Amino acid sequence: MSDHTKLNLDREPATDVMNRHDSRQGRSPLKWFSILTVILMLVGITVFFLTRKKAAGESEEEAANVTVTVKVAKAERGPISSTITALGTIFPREQATVSPKIASQIKSMGIIKNKQVKAGEVLAVLETRDLQAQRAEADSALQEARHSLEGLSLGMIPQTNAQDEKAIREAQATLRNAKATYDRRRVLYDQGGISKKDVEASELAVTTAENDLRLAETAARLHRTAINPNDRAQAEAKVKQAQNHLATLTAQLSYADIRAPISGTVTDQFQFQGEYASPGAKLFTVMDLSEVIVKAPFADVVASTLRPGDPAVIKPTDQPGLELDGKISLVSRAGDTASRTFEVWVRLPNKDGRLKGAGSAEVIVTSKEVEDAVTVPVSAVSLDATNTNNGLVMIVDENSVAHEVKVTVGIHSRDRYQITSGLNGGETVVTEGNYALPDGTKVEVSTGEEEKPEGEPGKEKEKDSGDKD
Repeated sequence: MSDHTKLNLDREPATDVMNRHDSRQGRSPLKWFSILTVILMLVGITVFFLTRKKAAGESEEEAANVTVTVKVAKAERGPISSTITALGTIFPREQATVSPKIASQIKSMGIIKNKQVKAGEVLAVLETRDLQAQRAEADSALQEARHSLEGLSLGMIPQTNAQDEKAIREAQATLRNAKATYDRRRVLYDQGGISKKDVEASELAVTTAENDLRLAETAARLHRTAINPNDRAQAEAKVKQAQNHLATLTAQLSYADIRAPISGTVTDQFQFQGEYASPGAKLFTVMDLSEVIVKAPFADVVASTLRPGDPAVIKPTDQPGLELDGKISLVSRAGDTASRTFEVWVRLPNKDGRLKGAGSAEVIVTSKEVEDAVTVPVSAVSLDATNTNNGLVMIVDENSVAHEVKVTVGIHSRDRYQITSGLNGGETVVTEGNYALPDGTKVEVSTGEEEKPEGEPGKEKEKDSGDKD
C-alpha cells in the first residue's frame, strides 16, 4: 500500500467526526425549546397551587369569622306520647240513595240539590193516571167476586134455607120450654111436692132439646156448604185474587210520592222533572251531616293499641290549620289482608256543616307514652334517612359555637322527638338554620322578634305626637 493511500485512510475518520458534530449543532435549538417549555409549565403549576392554597387559607379564615343566625330551643325532660297519622275519609252519620219502585214519568220535581229536607217530606211525584184506572178496575172486580160468592151461598135454594131457619127456631123454643119445666120441677121436688122421677124426666127432656138444636144447626150448615163445594171454593178463590190485585195497585199508587227517607241535605240529584224514571235508577242522595264519621286505616301494630274512647285529632285537608278533637268510636275487628290495616272510626259533631261528605282528613291518634324522656322539637333533628332512627342534632355551647351531635330518636309526637341517646336534657339545640350547618360554626341566636328603632314611634306614639302638634 502506498503512502498516499494511507493518508486518505487516516483522513476519513476525521471527516465523519466533523459531519456528526455539525448534525448535533443543527438539532440543538429544538432541544433547548423543549427544555424551556417544560420549565415554564413547572413554574405555572407551582404558581397555581400556591395561589390556590392561599385562597383556601383565606376562605377558611373568612369562614371562621362568619356568624350564622339561628333559632334555638332547649332539650327538655318530661312525658311524651307517640302520635300516628293516617289519611281518612269523611262519611255522614246516615246516607240514603233514593230510587223509584215503579216505572213512570216524573210529574213534579224541582231543583233539590243542597236542600235541607226532613224525613217523610215529598220531594218528587210520579205520573199515576194509568195506575188509578187499573185500581178502579180491580176494585170493581172485587165487588163482582164478592156478589158471586154471596149468591152462591144464600141464593141457590131459598126454600131449603127457609126450612133450615124454621127448624133452628123451633129447636131453640123447645129447649127453652124444657129448661123452664126442669127448673119448676126442681123447686117442687125440693119442697116435696113431686117425686124424683118427674125431675129426671124433665132433665132428659132438656138434653133431648139441646141435641135437636145442634142437629138443626148442623143441617143448615151442611145445606149451605154442600150445595156445590167446587163452585164455592172457586168463588172464594176469585174473591181472594181480586183482593190481592187491588192491594198491589194501591201499594204502587203510594209509591208515586217519592219521600225523603231521612232528615238531612240532598247532596246529589240525578234526574229532573219530565224525565222517565225506572225502578232501580237513582233519583237523589240524602246525607245527614249533623254528625260525621271519619274512617281511616291504621297498621295492625297501631290498631291493636287503640280502644274506643281514646282521643283523636282530625285535620281536614281542605281547611288548613283547622284541628278538631274527637274520640275513637270503633276499631274494626277485621283488617285488610293486602295492606295489613284496620279501619278506625272517629265520630265528630258537625252542626255547622263545615265538614263535607266524602272529603278527606288526617286522623292523628296516640299509640305509646313515655313518662320521663328527653325531647327536642322535630325541626332540631336531621335524620340520616326517613326509615332510620339515627340522625344529627346541632347544639350550641356557652361560646355560641354550634357542634354536631349524633343522636338516636324513639317515639315522636306531632311536634317533638324523643331522644334515646346523645342528649341528657338541658342542652340548647338549633331548631332553625341547622340544615348543612358546619360543625364549629359561630352562631347568633335569633329571638324571632323585630325590634323597632328608637326613632320609629308606634301607632299610639304617632297619635300622641299628632295631638301635641
